[in-house]
Amino acid sequence: MDKNVFKTYLLLAVLGALFIGIGAIFGKGGAILGLILGLVFVGGSYWFSDKLAIKGARAVPVSEQEMPDYYRIVRELTQADGIPMPQLYISPDAQPNAFATGRSPNHAAVAVTQGITKVLTWDELKGVLAHEISHVKNRDILIGSVAAAIALGITFVTRIALWGGMLGGDSEGGGNFLVVIAVSVLAYLAAMLIQMSLSRSREFEADRSGARLLHDGEPLARALEKIEASVRAIPMNVDPVQAQKYIINPLTGRKVQFANLFSTHPPTAERIARLRQREWAN
Repeated sequence: MDKNVFKTYLLLAVLGALFIGIGAIFGKGGAILGLILGLVFVGGSYWFSDKLAIKGARAVPVSEQEMPDYYRIVRELTQADGIPMPQLYISPDAQPNAFATGRSPNHAAVAVTQGITKVLTWDELKGVLAHEISHVKNRDILIGSVAAAIALGITFVTRIALWGGMLGGDSEGGGNFLVVIAVSVLAYLAAMLIQMSLSRSREFEADRSGARLLHDGEPLARALEKIEASVRAIPMNVDPVQAQKYIINPLTGRKVQFANLFSTHPPTAERIARLRQREWAN
């Protein structure tokens, strides 16, 4: 079994167990409700993770008539890599960034922001898209998409726990305090689990694969330099756990709660150095 597929199944199993565990706090009926909700979220995380990622980015489909160069580049890359053409989207964010999502190369989507089309040249954007197509080819997108969906599940579960604690706490608030502590611990455990599952090495590998696809690492290196500078200057409203799906963490340089905890990106300077040292050619 592919290691990313195994990690995905593990994440889904833990998500289901989390729902059941939270429900069990409120008795047998709560455990049954947790089981039902767990099955719904596990199934939804697998089958609809790409749609959740696209919706979270507020991305919309773009036609070939609207962005012919976007389609031309992706078509060239996918044909060279021997994978199906993904669905193409664009989001309204001014920050230059991009991501790929989906559960397999046959069910994949690529999204770019409005900002990236204004900051990068088409040659540089081709480097970025080669990176994202490599994520699709390497099957990184399944676990990344599921992790983003799991973030919504964790948020939902913790709200249930807080709501239950507020209703069930004692008159002095001791019960509420314990529930808040428990929810905080769950959030950290969930972050650690996703951090372990989404290895930083996948970004280096997508950089290497993308450079090999183009037979040149310089377009992606220049693109990473420009994106890194822009994400520090142009904010993006994104949940920290969903930041992992972008080519560069959109929260870079910002003080956001849990942002570092959920970080799955290696240092951009190191990525650029590896590209320019032609490590991808070895």
